[in-house]
Amino acid sequence: MKLNWNDTGRHLLQVLVFCALVAVATRTIWPQHAYPVHLVKSLSIGLVIWTTIEFGRLLVGQQHCYVGPGGHHGWPRGWRGMLLATVGIAAGYLFGGPLGDWLTGTGDLGSLHDRQVGLLVTISAGAVATFYFYARGHAAALAADKAAAERDAGEARLKLLQSQLEPHMLFNTLANLRALIATDPAAAQQMLDRLNGYLRATLGASRATMHPLAAEFERLADYLALMAVRMGPRLSVALQLPDALRELPVPPLILQPLVENAIRHGLEPRVEGGRVEVSAQRSGERLVLMVRDSGVGFDTAAPEPRGASFGLAQAHERVATAYGGRGRIEVQSSPGQGTTVRIELPLTRELP
Repeated sequence: MKLNWNDTGRHLLQVLVFCALVAVATRTIWPQHAYPVHLVKSLSIGLVIWTTIEFGRLLVGQQHCYVGPGGHHGWPRGWRGMLLATVGIAAGYLFGGPLGDWLTGTGDLGSLHDRQVGLLVTISAGAVATFYFYARGHAAALAADKAAAERDAGEARLKLLQSQLEPHMLFNTLANLRALIATDPAAAQQMLDRLNGYLRATLGASRATMHPLAAEFERLADYLALMAVRMGPRLSVALQLPDALRELPVPPLILQPLVENAIRHGLEPRVEGGRVEVSAQRSGERLVLMVRDSGVGFDTAAPEPRGASFGLAQAHERVATAYGGRGRIEVQSSPGQGTTVRIELPLTRELP
C-alpha cells in the first residue's frame, strides 16, 4: 500500500486550521504573549504530532490497518492505533514544545502549574485531532467495504443474468433449427455448423461482468449470421460502431436479447421479413445504444407480446445492476411501424 498524497495534503491543511484554533484558546490562558507567538508554538507542537502519526502509521503492517480511500494505507487497528497516537502526542510535547519556545524566543512556561496546563492542552488537543482523523479514516474504510460488497453483489447478479440469457438464446436457436430440419435440411445443417462455431466462441469466453463494446458487436454479428441461415433474404442487418467507441466497457449480452426480440417478435411474423439496425453513438458524456427493427411493432400501452418481456426485462436488469440509476432504457413502438429500443449509459473508459 502507498501513501495517498492528496489525502496527506488535505490532512495537513486541516491540522493547520486546528492549530490556529488552539492558538486562540491558549491566548486566553496566557494573554501576556501575542497571538502570533501562540500560533507558532501551536503549529510546532501540532505539526510534530501530525508528522509522527501521519508517517508513523506506514511502519505498521497493512494487515493491521484499515484500508483507506483508493486502497491506500489507513489508520492502524486496535491498540496499535492507540499506541501511535500516544507516541505522537508525546513527541509533540517533548520536541514540538521546545521547538516553539526556540522559534519564538520566549523560553518555556515558568511555573509548574503552567507546565501542567501546557501538558493538558497538548494531550487534549492531540487527542481531539487524532480522534477526528481516526473517525474519518474508519468511516472511509467502512464506506470502502460497503462499496466493495455492493460491487461484488452487482457482479454476481450480472453473471447470474448472463447465465440466464445464454440458455434462452440457445433454446430459441434450437427451436428454429428444429423447424428447418423438416423444411430445409441443407439450411438446417448450415445453421448447425454456425451454431457450433457460435458456441465455441461465446460459451468458452470469460465470465467477465464487462467487456469492450466491440466484443458485444462481434457477438451480435455471429448471432445474426446464425439467424440469417434461417431467414435468408428476409433478414437485412446493419451494425454501426464508430472506432472511437470500440473499447468502451459494457455488460456482456446487453444488446443480444433486444436483437433476439426484434427478430422473433418483430421480423419473423412478417412474410417479407425486415431489417435490424444496431448502432452506438456518443451524446455528451453518455453512450447511446439503439436497436431498431422494421417489424410488426406493438402498442406500448398494451401488454408486451408474449415472450418479448424476457429480453426487455433482462436488458433493464443488466442496466440497473451495472449502472444503478445512471442508466436508462426507452422503448418506442407502434403497430406496423417497428420498434426502437434506446439505451443510455454513463460514458466510462476503463474495464474493471
